[in-house]
Amino acid sequence: MTIQRTALVIGANGGIGRETCVALRRHGWQVRALVRTPSEAGKDGIDWRVGDAMNAEDVLHAAAGADVIVHAVNPPGYRGWGRLVLPMLDNTLAAAKASRSRVVLPGTIYNYGADAFPVLSEASPQHPCTRKGDIRTEMERRLRSAASLGVRSLVLRCGDFFGPRAGNNWFAQGLVKAGKPVRRIQYPGRYDLGHAWAYLPDVGDVLARLLDREHELADVDSFHFGGHWLDGHAMLDAIRRVAGEPTIRAGAFPWWLARLASPFNETLRELCKMRYLWRDPIRLDDRKLRAFLGDDLYTPLDDAVRAALIGVDCLPRAVADDTRLMQRA
Repeated sequence: MTIQRTALVIGANGGIGRETCVALRRHGWQVRALVRTPSEAGKDGIDWRVGDAMNAEDVLHAAAGADVIVHAVNPPGYRGWGRLVLPMLDNTLAAAKASRSRVVLPGTIYNYGADAFPVLSEASPQHPCTRKGDIRTEMERRLRSAASLGVRSLVLRCGDFFGPRAGNNWFAQGLVKAGKPVRRIQYPGRYDLGHAWAYLPDVGDVLARLLDREHELADVDSFHFGGHWLDGHAMLDAIRRVAGEPTIRAGAFPWWLARLASPFNETLRELCKMRYLWRDPIRLDDRKLRAFLGDDLYTPLDDAVRAALIGVDCLPRAVADDTRLMQRA
């Protein structure tokens, strides 16, 4: 008899948390979700638990009996990182020690500085150049340190997220304007530089596939998610194809305006500090991941962009269906 495994997802209302819940359910896991505001309980097969990642008792109680804890919680809008991020992780690590769970951390490239660019492998040096990068590096250091207490961990580092569920990401809040047809994109970097994009449903599915083989992972393991590596021209072309609008213009993100407003807005202030990630080509080397799972990892670009545009109400579903049929004809 197959014993159903249990995963706790902390931050399940966020983009990556929600997609990970969906993927784990599809792979046969029993999924609990710790959130401050629950979804429609019972309709999605997820066991929703109301609690706060900053409350150690809430996390400990939700994690009881879990095989895996997916730590997908982040302060919204880049706000409060220095105050919230590490205490939340410490609560997860304490709960993982008590329940003997593996901790899964969806990672970013904030850990890296220019000395590691342009191609990032799992062994690339981590010399961050921002406070958020320092925090991300410290998070991974704490995961490694927790191994001495019997806590296993897995980090999947990704590029910029985008997907069908609108969230705090560059695609949904920078390139396009939610709720409006796309007439112009506001690209944050040079159009001729490659950039790493991670389609959220693919990230969730890769995490689920890795956890299906959890017994084959090292006690402290990490993988890089290559995703779609493309320059601004290729992203613009994909949006034009999907929208059926070849006249969509190539614009630039107004960094000057963000700088002017940054003293009065923490989100914009933190956003400006991350601009360096758009000044160099940055690619994640996913050879280790492909060797472990195979090559069928990523949704075709146009399908992913179509879902992302529908998710932010920039592309009516009927139009999306029409463009898909035209491309197949």
